[in-house]
Amino acid sequence: MSRTRGAFAVEFGARARGIREARLLTQERLGEHAGLHATQVGHIERGERDVRLSTILKLARALEVDVAELVSGLPVPD
Repeated sequence: MSRTRGAFAVEFGARARGIREARLLTQERLGEHAGLHATQVGHIERGERDVRLSTILKLARALEVDVAELVSGLPVPD
């Protein structure tokens, strides 16, 4: 994995976690709202997975935020 791709995944995951926690959601509850397994949410939040655009859209909808709030200013993966 390239350094930029890794940085994107880690920073995206941290941002998603921060929003989830601010909304007092568990990983399980976010997963239910987004149509994802809680394990997948955990992997994303820890930056262990590259995130597909479709997953970013699902998370944004479930967190009730604009997609830009999740990705604006993040490093562009190689």
